[in-house]
Amino acid sequence: MHFVGIDLAWGERNPTGVAVLDGTGALRQVVAVRTDDEIAAIVQAAAPGDLVAGIDAPLIVANETGSRPAEQALGKDFAAYEAGAHPSNLANPAFAAGTRGARVAVLLGLDIAPDSRASRRALEVYPHPATVALFRLGQTLKYKNKPGRDVEQLRGEMLTLIRLLESLESAKPALRLKQSAQWQGLVDTVQGATRKAQLRSAEDPIDAIICAYVALLAQQVPERVTTYGDFAGGYIVTPRLPEGLSPSRQSPQERSRTAAVNAARRAYAVQFPLVERATADAVELIAGVLDDAGLNYLTVSGRAKTVASFAEKAAREQNGELLYPDPLRQIGDTVGVRVITYVRGDVDAVVQLLAAETELLDDRDMGEETALQGRFGYSSRHLQLRLADDDRLAHPEIGDRQIQVQIRTVLQHAWAEFEHDIRYKGTIPPEQRPDFDRRFTLAAGLLELADEEFSTIRDKLRSGAAESVPGPAQTDRITSRELAAYLAGQYAGAAWSRADHYSWMAGLVHELGIPTLADLAAALRQVDTDRIDERMAYRTPPGAVRRLDDALLQRFGEEYVALDGNAHRVDRLQSRLAKLRGELG
Repeated sequence: MHFVGIDLAWGERNPTGVAVLDGTGALRQVVAVRTDDEIAAIVQAAAPGDLVAGIDAPLIVANETGSRPAEQALGKDFAAYEAGAHPSNLANPAFAAGTRGARVAVLLGLDIAPDSRASRRALEVYPHPATVALFRLGQTLKYKNKPGRDVEQLRGEMLTLIRLLESLESAKPALRLKQSAQWQGLVDTVQGATRKAQLRSAEDPIDAIICAYVALLAQQVPERVTTYGDFAGGYIVTPRLPEGLSPSRQSPQERSRTAAVNAARRAYAVQFPLVERATADAVELIAGVLDDAGLNYLTVSGRAKTVASFAEKAAREQNGELLYPDPLRQIGDTVGVRVITYVRGDVDAVVQLLAAETELLDDRDMGEETALQGRFGYSSRHLQLRLADDDRLAHPEIGDRQIQVQIRTVLQHAWAEFEHDIRYKGTIPPEQRPDFDRRFTLAAGLLELADEEFSTIRDKLRSGAAESVPGPAQTDRITSRELAAYLAGQYAGAAWSRADHYSWMAGLVHELGIPTLADLAAALRQVDTDRIDERMAYRTPPGAVRRLDDALLQRFGEEYVALDGNAHRVDRLQSRLAKLRGELG
């Protein structure tokens, strides 16, 4: 099944936006056309089978004057958000011979009854209240050209809408836009716009995408939409207004605060691509720091704070004043990185390493704060850091931006994700909340015990690994398991490294022509470990693979740097080799 959005113009002289989504929410087509025949040709080519179309135009108008009952009912909910509908009636010449929306529906073979279960059907939708409900907006985004709105304001508002729509990729159901070249073309047009006409060319296609998503939502999650009106007098389908959402307030002081937040939101939407690039760079940088130190971890991931999340945080107040008067500068988690480790000892090792390698601004142990309150619950280390001066030059995308790094074990992560999904995204009946709280607390306590046991298991394995080193191998190369066991004895005080790093290091040892553990031990006897420690001046204890890496670098020098397995890090190895030789301070 496909989902079609049609942002229908009043007549064929003005552009109409048409968008087509597939059943997964992926954008397959988005264009602007003018005539009914052009609309039909696009839809029939892109969605020849089952479809639900969301049409932004009246489908049914029966009232002689005034507003339709559907428009009045929708206005009661959404007018305070500046998202009420314009009145439609038969006194308007455009509806004298029926509605254009109904004619297009007939041309496409679509049933327009709101409760239809036909394989091809249409719904009347309206983008403005849809965006308010989908993105929890206190008022509509002002991306439509009206008197008093300049190009920069319109561009900022439209970019805000673009980022909000892109954020639906992680929603249920998802809206998948970024893989579409046509979508990227719209984004590029808006980002580079210097004239209102350029923005206008993107407006109708973007509205059509909203219409298509509302149609998808109505089909896949019908309980999340509301139908105002009925088939006899006309109807409008829109996402349900969220509980607890309030319209932006209107006193002079409150309008001033709202204007400040909106200006910051628009500015953030404009710079959001830079934030995304900075986040990707931060993930790569931090993973590289951990890998270079040979530390063990499960994953390093990142997220750029969404425009919606930024706007919500920027609007927070304390004692009637904005909590962040300068949100673009004061909100420090726009670039977020998450490191997931196996056991709690690894969390401490990562914290020590990042504190040594960056400018640490803040370190909060959320687990310790929870424990001081005498309870079990959320546990994670939250670091606020900034790159050192030298690293800022090497990573201009990040520059002097703050980076928030969350570090926790895989069990702590599982609890946090499940608890957040249930408590904040689900709906817990009030009468069941005490029971859910008790169960979440119990689960947190059990997972803390499990974390302790996993730490104990690994410590025992590490202490016994040296005794279980395999005997002489029958092959011509050292396996990763053999190497891991050997290094546990060779560098007993070093932390474990990632499993894939042992495999990689075993490959480097093979490239050096070292076939057995005995040959490796013979090569390492020529290494001055104390000299390595002195020259490298490790600020944090390196992992086992890093210890071997530096030992082989000292022993084989340029030969080691030139190995195929080291091709991705030649510059770093040359810098470390110079340090080992005393050529650098």
